[in-house]
Amino acid sequence: MQIRVYYEDTDAGGIVYHSNYINFCERARSEHFFSRGVSPHLENGSFVVRRIECDYLAPSKLGDLLEVKTKIIEMKNTSLVLEQSIYKENTLLFVAKIVLVFVEDLRPAKIPQHMKELFSAFDK
Repeated sequence: MQIRVYYEDTDAGGIVYHSNYINFCERARSEHFFSRGVSPHLENGSFVVRRIECDYLAPSKLGDLLEVKTKIIEMKNTSLVLEQSIYKENTLLFVAKIVLVFVEDLRPAKIPQHMKELFSAFDK
């Protein structure tokens, strides 16, 4: 998914503020569902972030066009691990390993099969 860096994404020096890379990853995950006519939030459950490990490798700045790529590292019954990478052209800027847990009533629950299939489409 492509994301344009806007003024609101940057610090006083025009460089993307570090936490916004995590926002860009979230937008890409959500857009993956929305573009297929599905909400990432179900009536009876949703995914929550359990852990994020981030590596900031190079900066981006106001006006840059970034590409967020997502791949599944591991999928279990109640959780999955994604790797999300952000590129500017061919330069890798940011990598995050994100653990998502599916919850119902704030407790881990089995990921519905149709949601597993939607996540599996990240690799295609």
